[in-house]
Amino acid sequence: MGSDETQIEAAAPPATAPRAGAGRAPDGAVPRRAGRWSGPVAGVVAGSACISASAVFMKLSGTNAGTAAFLRCALALPVLVPLALRERRRTGRRAVSHLLADLAAGLLLGVDLVFWAASVLHVGAAVATLLLNVQVVVFPLLARLVSKTALPRRFLCTAPLMLGGVALASGAVGQPQPGSDPVAGVAYGIAAGVAYAGYLFLLRLGGGRAQTVAPVCVSTGAAAVAAAVLGGLWTGIDLAPGWPAWGWLAALALFGQVLAWLLITTALPRLAPHTGAALLLLQPVLALLLGLAIGERPTATQLAGCAVVIAAVGFNSRTGKARTGSGTADTGQRRATR
Repeated sequence: MGSDETQIEAAAPPATAPRAGAGRAPDGAVPRRAGRWSGPVAGVVAGSACISASAVFMKLSGTNAGTAAFLRCALALPVLVPLALRERRRTGRRAVSHLLADLAAGLLLGVDLVFWAASVLHVGAAVATLLLNVQVVVFPLLARLVSKTALPRRFLCTAPLMLGGVALASGAVGQPQPGSDPVAGVAYGIAAGVAYAGYLFLLRLGGGRAQTVAPVCVSTGAAAVAAAVLGGLWTGIDLAPGWPAWGWLAALALFGQVLAWLLITTALPRLAPHTGAALLLLQPVLALLLGLAIGERPTATQLAGCAVVIAAVGFNSRTGKARTGSGTADTGQRRATR
């Protein structure tokens, strides 16, 4: 989201949470042939590439935050709905309680997408994608407050380090990118990260292991409604943005909202948690490279902040696996999925 958009369970809803069992590869991973990338690895890499491009597509569209967030979801639904109906014929109806959780999660996703799009316009595609990693801090805190899940000691140590890296990466501390507005960008990015953490938390509560497309479809529909309301009241929504804006928004919907989610939600649960978490760290790196390709020039302090955030998140991912095994190891896989 969007950068779709990443990741996580950030990209993997609870319906496809990793499973562990005796006699199988560690932490639910599917064994791979030696010396070759398996399908799941290729899927996560491809999904991460799609997510990384989301902020660039949004920026190139030249639309405001509300327009980009709403049309991103609206244009994705014609693709997601047929896939969800096909899945329903195969797996049966989704439980009402799960649907309600998906709807509530989608409303928060819509809020996230509007604020994230605003962050892209203020601090650039690369930094806005990185800022969403604040949800890696917020999600465990939500779990602690709601379900009394214990916080690992090393998480408590790395969280301040990561937030400091976010301040550097955004330009709020140090030297910002010329033409950016780091204060507004950080505020919008943090708001997006908090809303995204709530989205992930509710999606996890929704459960429903048989479905993977349905939660994405339902939450995308609800996100379109939330983005229409928030975006309409805040920035307005332009339903005739013209070309080439339509082309960039269609790419954002197809790659960031549909393809990225379906690739990652299918592939991520088949990998060991630490492997998935490491691969998902490609997202901010690729977003940075794509941002450079369209003329963004982060300063040295911003690049240093990016490195600090990536290192802190990666270290926390390995810590989660070491401490808890399959029970809460998935906390290391929550990434900003745009």
